[in-house]
Amino acid sequence: MSILTVKNLSHGFGDRAIFNNVSFRLLKGEHIGLIGANGEGKSTFMNIITRKLEPDEGNIEWAKNVRIGYLDQHTVLEKGKSIRDVLRTAFQYLFDMEIEMNNICDKMADASPEELEKLLEELGTLQDTLTNNDFYIIDAKIDEIGRGLGLEDIGLDKDVHDLSGGQRTKVLLAKLLLEKPDILLLDEPTNYLDEQHIEWLKRYLQEYENAFILISHEIPFLNSVINLIYHMENQELNRYVGDYNNFMQVYEAKKQQLESAYKRQQQEIADLKDFVARNKARVSTRNMAMSRQKKLDNMDVIELAKEKPKPEFSFKEARTSGKLIFETRDLVIGYTEPLSKPLNLRMERGQKIALIGANGLGKTTLLKSILGQIPSITGSVELGDYLHIGYFEQEIKEANYKTCIDEVWQDFPSYTQYEVRAALAKCGLTTKHIESKVVVLSGGEQAKVRLCKLINRESNILILDEPTNHLDVDAKEELKRALKAYKGSLLIICHEPDFYHDIVTDVWNCENWTTKIV
Repeated sequence: MSILTVKNLSHGFGDRAIFNNVSFRLLKGEHIGLIGANGEGKSTFMNIITRKLEPDEGNIEWAKNVRIGYLDQHTVLEKGKSIRDVLRTAFQYLFDMEIEMNNICDKMADASPEELEKLLEELGTLQDTLTNNDFYIIDAKIDEIGRGLGLEDIGLDKDVHDLSGGQRTKVLLAKLLLEKPDILLLDEPTNYLDEQHIEWLKRYLQEYENAFILISHEIPFLNSVINLIYHMENQELNRYVGDYNNFMQVYEAKKQQLESAYKRQQQEIADLKDFVARNKARVSTRNMAMSRQKKLDNMDVIELAKEKPKPEFSFKEARTSGKLIFETRDLVIGYTEPLSKPLNLRMERGQKIALIGANGLGKTTLLKSILGQIPSITGSVELGDYLHIGYFEQEIKEANYKTCIDEVWQDFPSYTQYEVRAALAKCGLTTKHIESKVVVLSGGEQAKVRLCKLINRESNILILDEPTNHLDVDAKEELKRALKAYKGSLLIICHEPDFYHDIVTDVWNCENWTTKIV
């Protein structure tokens, strides 16, 4: 049974086409991985099928009475509500039924025998629906999902307004899973989740009976939960059966076949043109030349897709730092309450350290405390000599209406426009991206603009907070290569062991010094 049918979808922004005559069909129980490079339109596709965005052309048709669950990280969580309050809203339709039941009970007191029979029937139907949907064990279900995603550690009574980006994502994801919709739409759900809870989500999706569409650049996670791939590239959407590894084999084989056919056809075109040029003027061979020309005119010419620019990251390195990078003395981090025990940490030149641990333990807070961006509760941080720090923040919350050129130019005013364009192009951005406003770019493209500023500034210590969030596979691989080649020191927060294991010399687990129960 088809849950969703998309026919002849075309859409673009200004003169930049995203989809051209795309069709798509989602069947019951399918577990789909939606993949493609940054900026190919994956999130735009999600916004179109959820009616948040109207397409330029095409039809979107959902089956009747289908309940859709969409993980949208831009959802506003209302101040004054606890995590449990927000999670209980997943069952709002059941609470509404309970109110309806109570109203029926009130009506029974004054009902005639005929009306009473009808009301009893309605009451029985509602009662069965509530029982079948586990209405009377809602709090137990909330606790179960809360445990799986680590929300119990934060405290289900905590105000959602006080949550970090990662904790907020967990609440939205938990609410979505509790709703148990007929189809889940998940746009990079592992961003801001730590390893333990990614593992839990993996198991949950493996056992999920209903359909889902998943956008993720985390290939091991993707491979473990999906059975179909839809690949977005060059305004097209193509279907592949199997996981990402299977897709890559078939995709590369198709690409090679097309390139071989293209070369053969180009040779044939050259031969035909040569024959026509040599024989069209001669009376005896004019008819043959015209025949060859007709064949040329009617030929369905193979066109190879333009190669997408691949990013090249190469960090500019400053003079060598002193031996000490930083040392903390009885440092207690936090805002109003302590997030850590007193920390006595030391980092020396040449170390590459991964900070790991569940969300909300203070990994980002530690980085900001070391950098002096926020005050510590007690204790001190000593920074070494001759440090040139390159810092990549986890998320920039403010919308940026500057063009990419202006965004980079304001940080590097001595660059010519050509040099700014060349620097952005090296990060895998096309001319259209470079001339666009930052706010209209995808999350991955925005990350590439920020990386462009980082790699062009000399540094001898890089402090990176979740740099792989939103980056596509090519960009991740190139960033990994560049960080391995980097001769300076590195302090990185990352939830992907496959990414950081080959880069770092040390792993610091924040769970060892947190004040929270983990």
